[in-house]
Amino acid sequence: MKRLFFLCACLILLAGTVDAQAAPKHVVIGTGALTGVYYPVGGAISSMMNKQRKQHRFRTTVESTDGSLFNINALMSGDIDFGIVQADLQHQAYKGFNHWAGAPQSKLRAVFALHPEIVTILAAADKNIKTVTDLKGKTVNIGQPGSGQRSNAMALLEVAGIDVDEGLEAEGFEPDEAVVMLQDKRIDAYFYTVGHPNELVRKVVAGSRALNFVAVPDEFTIELIRQHPFYVLASIPVKHYPGVENKKNTPSYGVKATLCTSADVADKVVYALTKEIFANLETFRSLHPALEVLTRENMLEGLSAPLHPGAEQYYREAGLL
Repeated sequence: MKRLFFLCACLILLAGTVDAQAAPKHVVIGTGALTGVYYPVGGAISSMMNKQRKQHRFRTTVESTDGSLFNINALMSGDIDFGIVQADLQHQAYKGFNHWAGAPQSKLRAVFALHPEIVTILAAADKNIKTVTDLKGKTVNIGQPGSGQRSNAMALLEVAGIDVDEGLEAEGFEPDEAVVMLQDKRIDAYFYTVGHPNELVRKVVAGSRALNFVAVPDEFTIELIRQHPFYVLASIPVKHYPGVENKKNTPSYGVKATLCTSADVADKVVYALTKEIFANLETFRSLHPALEVLTRENMLEGLSAPLHPGAEQYYREAGLL
């Protein structure tokens, strides 16, 4: 009898241990720079999840990172559980292009799309750069080599017929450096792929040098979308930037920010996070201005990696698939 009791106790203890191992206690979301939109958006997700921590049985924290490229690699190495990623880099990673040439990231999984990240070109008003073709002959920061914003800039300049080596003086600085250089008159314009509103953009348009957003003509945008289906039509909302010269929203294009994960992350974790956000979408939309445009439908657009089974389970239950 004692031996049977001991055996039952061991089985109960073992079952509890296995269950604890299957349910992570700590989930990490990789975001971006503190001054960007990724970080507060990741914080909004984390805040909603932690309010239901007892129900989900795991704690969620946000990690500031170098952005999409870092997040994809960190997801694949298991250093983070979720990461916010530009849709174009999601596509490249899963297919094995560019940074991942010949090495497709087959375990990359999509969860849902977030806000649009708009290719934003800011220029000095005294340089009379109103549209993309006006960048010819100017000194323009197109972003660091290998960055998402440089890739977006190069795609547009190619469609516009501007040779990066001969058509303009291209620089490769980080956005926070470009802000200072534009106000110091060391560059004439810069590219920045970002969600709006953005603190760096607010900072630079509030400076002493007058600035304007540069328009991307429809003919260029249509061709970009034809060549690269992950691009979407977008316009820069001027209401967030009272110091800018533009009076109306400026036409441009962009990519979706997307929440990604790894195939190795437990289905129940991804299901819990997906359900929490979609079931309380109005609350989520209210947590940051960039999220105001979200709908249940557009949050399933721009995903080029396969859906994680946990997310797919919720979407089927909710009638979204």
